[in-house]
Amino acid sequence: MSTFPIRTYGDPVLRQVTTNVENIDDSIIHLVEDMIETMHEAPGVGLAASQVGVQKRLFVYDIGDGPSVVLNGKITESSGEWTYEEGCLSVPGLYWPIVRPNHVLLEGIDLDGNEIQIEGSELLGRVLQHETDHLDGILLIERLDPDQYKEAMKILRSQTLNPDQELAKRRLLGKG
Repeated sequence: MSTFPIRTYGDPVLRQVTTNVENIDDSIIHLVEDMIETMHEAPGVGLAASQVGVQKRLFVYDIGDGPSVVLNGKITESSGEWTYEEGCLSVPGLYWPIVRPNHVLLEGIDLDGNEIQIEGSELLGRVLQHETDHLDGILLIERLDPDQYKEAMKILRSQTLNPDQELAKRRLLGKG
């Protein structure tokens, strides 16, 4: 197994909507294994394939009871409201209080191709929503209220871009 570099804010791949996993083959299984290792090393509680540059609709998560994987996941129900400080491996070191539904139902498939339903409240519900957002090209900062968003953008713009982000920015601007 190996780890991936995690794509960070500014990389256009994070804004792309992922495509469904059609075949669960060795490449998907190896991807999942490497993503779990990457998530644990980061450390984080969830990691979407798009965060490692793979545009497949899958994510891994581990909130303390062992790693799990969801393929082709979609939130089908949500209820309640819960404000909780949330961070993201793609926006490292920054955390904001985010309002999200407290309880969700997610439908998808597991690595054996079986249909699954996962009900999650509080932390599990939040992780399921956060990772599903990544699959839809939505970043954490888009969940901020307008004042938080303005402050977040100031912080993000003031940070020095790493070489991967600089290359992504140049490509986005047609200069690389």
